[in-house]
Amino acid sequence: MELTQEIRDKYQPVIGLEVHAQMLTKTKAYSNDINEYGAAPNTNVSAISLGHPGTLPRMNKQTINYAIKMGLAIGSEIAEYQSFDRKNYFYPDLPKGYQITQDITPICTGGEVVIKDAEGNEKGIRITRIHMEEDAGKSIHDIDPFNTLIDLNRAGVPLIEIVSEPDIATSQEAYDYLTEIRKLVRYLDICDGNMEEGSLRCDANISVMLKGAKEYGQRVEVKNMNSIRNVQRAIEHEIERHIIAIEKGEKIAQETRNYNALTNETTAMRSKEAANDYRFFPEPDLQPIRVTQDHIDKVKEGMPPLPNYLFKRYTNELKLSEYDAGILTDQKEIALYFEEVIKTTSNYKSAANWVMGDMKSYLNAQAIPVSEFQITPEQLGELVNLIDEGKVSHNLASQKIFPAMLENPGNPEKIAADNDWLQSNDGNEIEGFLDEVIAENPAEVERFKNGEKKLMGFLMGQLMKKSRGKADPKMATQLINKKLG
Repeated sequence: MELTQEIRDKYQPVIGLEVHAQMLTKTKAYSNDINEYGAAPNTNVSAISLGHPGTLPRMNKQTINYAIKMGLAIGSEIAEYQSFDRKNYFYPDLPKGYQITQDITPICTGGEVVIKDAEGNEKGIRITRIHMEEDAGKSIHDIDPFNTLIDLNRAGVPLIEIVSEPDIATSQEAYDYLTEIRKLVRYLDICDGNMEEGSLRCDANISVMLKGAKEYGQRVEVKNMNSIRNVQRAIEHEIERHIIAIEKGEKIAQETRNYNALTNETTAMRSKEAANDYRFFPEPDLQPIRVTQDHIDKVKEGMPPLPNYLFKRYTNELKLSEYDAGILTDQKEIALYFEEVIKTTSNYKSAANWVMGDMKSYLNAQAIPVSEFQITPEQLGELVNLIDEGKVSHNLASQKIFPAMLENPGNPEKIAADNDWLQSNDGNEIEGFLDEVIAENPAEVERFKNGEKKLMGFLMGQLMKKSRGKADPKMATQLINKKLG
């Protein structure tokens, strides 16, 4: 059956996402086993990770602090009293046969993640809960053609699970929501957000219903999507599959489905478990915890400015475009560098252009992070001021001073003075250069006098060449017009 736009427009997708973020702690959630990606299989394990009888878990306090950070970032309510529960199910990569999680008392409830809808308006995606739990190991199916291999290095790695309300209406909104979550965890330094390595994973719950209906349709859960783009593709595929099935009079099964990125299809994995299938009960080996307001305040003090706050400040206070603000806040390191630059200069647009242009181009070409950039924010701000004060032209700053600062970082005005690059405002000197240009280019001068004003660029170029880029462009333009106009 062909899905026409007319048929599709009859239905409203309903989407909720469950995002699992691995915490960047040094050790695992309930043991002192190393939490490190890329180690040789089954080396970051101990009796606790392997689920040996008689072993006892011990809470990693850093996991609690990271979960609080995420809750504060999205405006959640932090629970004062929290307990832990066992979620029972068997997988070969879950040695204990149960997962320690939070069922009854999640650490965070409520809050929202703000995205833009199709019309460009702000839309809040409500958060149901954030809870702490431990990861399972990893089953590997593509190395041995006959056997599944098990790597338990990931078993016990601390996670937070961020569960949204079914407020997401399109695959694009899901893409934007997940992008915002990844940006937040990176700003907070609690997760590296790498979906390809599995440190950020997303399960999508999808259903469709007729527009105007009061009851949701039957939902399915889709797993194994290793990029934000693949999450969007999988959701789009499921929306179309549901609509076609409903139009044919078929029923949607409540199930968990696997996504294949190569074919852009989903296939049934198993029927979806209900809560009672997991046989939750209180974890007897971990004491409940109490989070005081004083502790929450201390965690809050150590948080950086967040991207949504910076975006609004850049557009409202600094009067930058939404495009510029989006580029500047996309990476935390770039945003924090820019924050320091504008402590030195008040020309925010020019500072933004330098950070987004020359600086980012250099970082990309050298494949280095902001932390290894040789020029300090203060020095870059001083370079912006040097141009604004008319002491150097932008071209000279970009082509000569900036490269010189990369070689030997220092005060840009001193570098310009040492190399005799400071701009000349001496009218007599500039006029002398102009006389030489006129003498050497009589044909072009005559054409300029006869109305070919496009030759202004040629004459300016020759004058700048004579002055080695030091002539004040404004004064040079005035002199050319006065002498030849």
